[in-house]
Amino acid sequence: MVDQNTQLLGQAPAWLSAQEHVSRVAPLDRPILVIGERGTGKELIGERLHFLSKRWDGPFVKVNCAALSETLLDSELFGHERGAFTGATEMRRGRFELADGGTIFLDEIATASAQVQEKLLRVVEYGEFQRVGGSKVLSTDVRIVAATNADLPGMVEAGEFRADLLDRLAFDVIPLPPLRARPGDASLLADHFARRMAIEMAQDFPGFAPSTIAAIEAHDWPGNVRELRNFAQRLAHRAMLMAPDEPVLFDPAVLDPFDSPWRPTGSGKTGHSETLQADPVRIRDNPEIAADFSAQVAAFEMQLIDEALSLSQGHQGRAADLLGLSYHQFRGLLKKHDYGRNAGKPADPEAGTPIKGPVRAM
Repeated sequence: MVDQNTQLLGQAPAWLSAQEHVSRVAPLDRPILVIGERGTGKELIGERLHFLSKRWDGPFVKVNCAALSETLLDSELFGHERGAFTGATEMRRGRFELADGGTIFLDEIATASAQVQEKLLRVVEYGEFQRVGGSKVLSTDVRIVAATNADLPGMVEAGEFRADLLDRLAFDVIPLPPLRARPGDASLLADHFARRMAIEMAQDFPGFAPSTIAAIEAHDWPGNVRELRNFAQRLAHRAMLMAPDEPVLFDPAVLDPFDSPWRPTGSGKTGHSETLQADPVRIRDNPEIAADFSAQVAAFEMQLIDEALSLSQGHQGRAADLLGLSYHQFRGLLKKHDYGRNAGKPADPEAGTPIKGPVRAM
């Protein structure tokens, strides 16, 4: 439980409000829906709901709906009888049976198929289900906590999720704030994660330099706490190997462990798409075509970068959002064009120097 509790650290008003919300609804024996971006701690909130409820001494069973195919998820949730399908050599109890008397946490509930949604509806309403390949109606006493990073009301409108199931799952909805909406929490969590890395290395953590704390707070952290944890531990590990007694300095390269001139660019799939097989002879015979095309693409990309940075007042995270890119994709685009030097203009409008790091303290 140490890791769970520490990742619930936070002092920002939005985070404390979410924790108070959890405390209010945890004693109620009703379904709860937890929503939030990836990495915001939905599973940890599910566990907190369980351990603050009257079911705290019962089982807490977790299921990632996105990790299983429709058939496997059906069997995993409700179990199966012997001979129900090829390979079903014996009867197997499902997660709802195993969670009897406790709580079941359904992560990525939005990915459940229509068939699974229909069976879930019956469990929520009546506490009844049947194993795959079975006819006997079984009962279970279980509290359901579901989680998603998808827009379920929007999916209902699009006909992709059952409205009646959403109504029953959402007795109460707990929205979790992203890390960028929790001022002060990023540096607090980063310090904790870095100290845990120091313990693994059997060293004393020298702490972050003030500039590092400012950079951590200024970054958007699109992957939220999960991304921050990986970054803080990578940064602490590298820094303490090189200078174990000096305050840890921010290193932009640590944000992207794939940042390398030898990074593979292919998808890893074999074969070639016919739609990509344009006539290579014409371009080979006329190299100016390829050269002009590349120049036009580069100029257009530079123009988009200029406009996005101008609209965001030099903030790279917001510029990436304007272009519909992830932060790391935007950083890759800057690096591709050596932006700030080849462009003949500063990337930081205040400092008048090329971009060197992924964040600016705004």
